[in-house]
Amino acid sequence: MDIWPAAIPEPETLFEYILQELACKKDLAGKKVLVTAGPTREAIDPVRYITNHSTGKMGYAIARAAARRGAEVTLVSGPVDLKAPLGVRLVPVISAKDMFDAVTSVSAEQDAIIKAAAVADYRPAVVSSEKVKKKDGEMSIALERTDDILKYLGEHKKENQFLCGFSMETQNMVSNSRAKLEKKNLDMIAANNVKEKGAGFQGDTNVLTLITQEEETSLPLMSKEDAANQLLDKILMLTSNQN
Repeated sequence: MDIWPAAIPEPETLFEYILQELACKKDLAGKKVLVTAGPTREAIDPVRYITNHSTGKMGYAIARAAARRGAEVTLVSGPVDLKAPLGVRLVPVISAKDMFDAVTSVSAEQDAIIKAAAVADYRPAVVSSEKVKKKDGEMSIALERTDDILKYLGEHKKENQFLCGFSMETQNMVSNSRAKLEKKNLDMIAANNVKEKGAGFQGDTNVLTLITQEEETSLPLMSKEDAANQLLDKILMLTSNQN
């Protein structure tokens, strides 16, 4: 009688299951957490699009950390080259409109929403059904605003729901991020300066400043995994104070 499974998981997969069970205290058990990650792509024609340099690493790190800490995690992700974290419900999207629809369809049931995605602010006003051919002279593309997901979430935030945004700046990081915190009705914003060493899109580290109405907490350079847990620690502390 054959008692062995048809396929034995790879060591890396087994290790992930062990970490999922044992690596963290389950201090987010019973909580629903929605995380967004990655870029969006806004089509120009069937072969071209507008996007940005986001890799999704920060958002995926947050989703992974929250799942390991016992949360029920939904990860709405733009196109990235990353594997879905274990125990996370992945909702893949392409455009800003896709992400808006995916986020707002489940936002009301979430205890915390962490918007780490780098969503395009503009999209082509007209999308060509055929490849736009090169011509002599210059070319311009008319752009229109995309749906402001964070603004919508702030306007529709339910009682006791925690809303955290991200702000990537190149100058006036704190003042620009504070303005966003106020305008979007956020509970906290995680800010970083893309020009600071170790804080850019592509790397595995980050340098975050966690900003609330009352304070600013500057974190040193650390891995995105550690930064994710620091951010979750802060959210837990703030929500515990509210109860």
